[in-house]
Amino acid sequence: MLLSSRSVLRTLALLVVVMLAAGCGLGGDGGRASLPPDPSVVRTADGFVRGVATLDKRNFAGIPYAAPPVGPLRWRPPQPVAPWQGVRDATKTGPRCLQGESGDVEFGKQTDEDCLTLNVWTPAPENTLRPVMVWIHGGSFINGNGAMYDARWLVDRGDIVVVTLNYRLGALGFLAHPALGESGGVGNYGLADQQAALRWVHENIAAFGGDPDKVTIAGESAGGMSVCDHLVAPESQGLFRAAIIQSGPCQAQVGLPRAEKISSDFARDMGCADPAAVAACLRGLPAHQVDKPVWYGRIGEDTLSGPVYGTTTLPEDPMVAFRDGRAAEVPVLIGTNRDEFTLFAALQYLRGARQYDAGEYPDLLADTFGADAAAVGARYPLDRYGGSAALAYSAAVTDGVFACVAERMADQLASSRSVFGYQFDDPRPPTPEPMRTLPFPVGASHSLELRYLFDVGGAPPLSPDQQQLSNQMIDYWTAFVRSGAPDVDGAPDWPAVSGSASWMSLRPDGSRMVTSFGSEHQCDFWAGLPGR
Repeated sequence: MLLSSRSVLRTLALLVVVMLAAGCGLGGDGGRASLPPDPSVVRTADGFVRGVATLDKRNFAGIPYAAPPVGPLRWRPPQPVAPWQGVRDATKTGPRCLQGESGDVEFGKQTDEDCLTLNVWTPAPENTLRPVMVWIHGGSFINGNGAMYDARWLVDRGDIVVVTLNYRLGALGFLAHPALGESGGVGNYGLADQQAALRWVHENIAAFGGDPDKVTIAGESAGGMSVCDHLVAPESQGLFRAAIIQSGPCQAQVGLPRAEKISSDFARDMGCADPAAVAACLRGLPAHQVDKPVWYGRIGEDTLSGPVYGTTTLPEDPMVAFRDGRAAEVPVLIGTNRDEFTLFAALQYLRGARQYDAGEYPDLLADTFGADAAAVGARYPLDRYGGSAALAYSAAVTDGVFACVAERMADQLASSRSVFGYQFDDPRPPTPEPMRTLPFPVGASHSLELRYLFDVGGAPPLSPDQQQLSNQMIDYWTAFVRSGAPDVDGAPDWPAVSGSASWMSLRPDGSRMVTSFGSEHQCDFWAGLPGR
């Protein structure tokens, strides 16, 4: 069949683009990048990709950074990508990693085991390489994905490159059965995926206009916990120069012996109990049987999967490493939200699992705080919270699990590096519709600050004051990515943490430094409880 003259010209144009890109060396040298002839086409180490380019930004989606972890590669460290010929379509995000339907708002749709892809957001090309933020999504290590986080605001306003990524979740990401590898070499497949993505960034990001020597890792919730792990994981060292920890309860890690016991029980429940055949049995199970989480820990009433310490990938509990001065010496920005746990209480209420009647309060405290329940109840009496068990319980978990843990980490890390602490404190942030029908306010709850950094959708628009706060937060975050300090002209000064003082309160009525973070969250009380 004869091609039309227009088709011939289009084909020739594409060939010219490919040949020019192949010959121009799209990477950078000494902080400079060669401008590509077609900004939508980039050459990676594995092959060409074509994304979407506009006048002011570019987006490349669904780029594989590791081989599909399927068949014999299930429950093994990520392997290199097979190079491809031609130009790979990078205009659509890849599938989400498998996640159980019970905690997935999309009920398991658009998921696959072949999910190890990342997305790159960049400003328009220029001759200077830009700093890079690698964003690790949250979701209790059982759900979520990188494509949820539209980074156009950070790119437009902050003039940085942003990478978001998928990593294996639940049992596929963190099962630590001893039959799956040599002693100490099991579990943490999802964490190893993140390391593989960071290595991809180091090798390829210059082709997209990013500086591989100016990478900041950042994450929220489980993503924040992952950042804590990378600060102490040997294979992560040298892959980043700064870190951002948002609402990361990094004390909720589990040791290898316990993880192996739980993983063995999981395998038995899957019908893989024969010690001689358990690895082959697990790797041979259909995907829909292994999309379930392996539960390692709890945050309040909520359970989570996640990384395992005492392993090759993560030899030490991050909290111990922080305390003893064995974390990477890079600048850290760390913080929490004023009312972290109300989100979890709201989800329990909306699911019908809890009504949070006053009579439930002692049992809630006992289930969460054990022998310390009476002391916690006395410190957080119902009458201080208008008789609301939901608010009293949420305040206790917010303080004991999030805020005071963040303060402790900040103080420990600040002994040998710059640490900048914050509290997100918008009392009425935009929330999804179901959260606006509750009998108690959620306030500045877990994850609600993300709406101020990313275009995540699903919530009402920001008010003018909230939009101003969003702009300010983007300025602070991207300044930290650029320089290791949140120094912004025209915004309140944000000095480093000093003791329990000097925390930035991020508010729509005017952000300000405060010295009351520790007392507001009763951190002296929590520090005095046994075992803390």
